[in-house]
Amino acid sequence: MLRFTKMNGAGNDFVLIDNRVGDIHLNRGQIARLCDRHRGIGADGVLLLEKASNGADFRMRYFNADGGEAEMCGNGARCFARFANKVAGAQGKISFETPAGVIGAELTRDLVTLQMIEPTDLRLNVTVRSANENKTVHFINSGVPHVVVPVSQIDDVDVQRKGAAIRHHEMFSPKGANVNFIEKRGTKQIAVRTYERGVESETLACGTGVVASALIFAAVEKIDGSIGVLVRGGNELQVGFEKRGTQFKNVTLTGPADFVFEGTIEL
Repeated sequence: MLRFTKMNGAGNDFVLIDNRVGDIHLNRGQIARLCDRHRGIGADGVLLLEKASNGADFRMRYFNADGGEAEMCGNGARCFARFANKVAGAQGKISFETPAGVIGAELTRDLVTLQMIEPTDLRLNVTVRSANENKTVHFINSGVPHVVVPVSQIDDVDVQRKGAAIRHHEMFSPKGANVNFIEKRGTKQIAVRTYERGVESETLACGTGVVASALIFAAVEKIDGSIGVLVRGGNELQVGFEKRGTQFKNVTLTGPADFVFEGTIEL
């Protein structure tokens, strides 16, 4: 019997497990079953809270719904911070290691501000051949590789079809990339819809996708932060940063992280 906590960050939902003892070893099939919305708990991914090895307070391991391990998850990291506060008594500012680097978090009631790693590999105005047409897209790694596609009417986009086509494009092989469609809503506000690799579908929010979209928007529009990002789940997340030429420093992501329920499940 496995004890778990169900949480969501702006609608992006997760199963969180306390593995500080280190005796929980989940295989790919077990993770996929936990995330199955018909035969399991139902989630976009699984987060394991573990002991750190590099001087951080904790270690965060994140697995997508298909059971594959990913480098980082922004919405998941906010949930992870509140979960660490609940089960381990972590207060105020905490840090945790991920394959993408060490992430910092500050808790203010039900909101969490993440100190993100510095993004890399910014590429603007890249031409991609997809669905028999050339598309101009942008790319950045915000802890996870993300393609950003500006659109005029975000509600009209076939995210499942167009997102999948770009996600599997040879330009981003072998790991693939998440795909974000963004619509400008104001001088410093955008709306975003994201197709997530590993989930292989649109999710209600994607934290690293929100960051990637905001930074690309800032680079193209030549503006400074912070930027409000409206996600499919209905929340508005805030992305802060300092822009120095083509570099982004001190990148933060602020948004909610909510507890849903707790329970046990037989593996």
